[in-house]
Amino acid sequence: MSGEYAAGPVRKILVVDDDKVILKTLSLELERADYRVFTALDGAEAVAAARKESPDLILMDICLPPAVEGVPWDGFRVMDWLRRLDGENKIPIIIITGSDDPKIKERAMTCKAAAFFHKPIDHHDLLTVIRSVLGSPGGNGL
Repeated sequence: MSGEYAAGPVRKILVVDDDKVILKTLSLELERADYRVFTALDGAEAVAAARKESPDLILMDICLPPAVEGVPWDGFRVMDWLRRLDGENKIPIIIITGSDDPKIKERAMTCKAAAFFHKPIDHHDLLTVIRSVLGSPGGNGL
């Protein structure tokens, strides 16, 4: 039953964050919960990974490093690009941020983010939301 569980195919999650420790931690926790995980450190990598892997869900940091040309690739700009590439599929995007600015959460919800989490992330709560958005793959839990 390679690549599938009794409940269906393995769900793919793209995690986008410029902090390698957060990428590794989230990847390990999500893989333990039976998700297939892809990562990206910046906006350009995120768009490329989303095009290549067609994730079922994206976890996106808002504060990302600028592109080589100095163009600000924050999570909102990446969301906009992904929405254009995604067309009618509407991959759900969950925002994760270390910022306490209430305007960021407001903007994330206006941009139709599926959910919003402050860092440090409560992995149990995150998994609960992911399962709600995607449906449970029958994982082990975070």
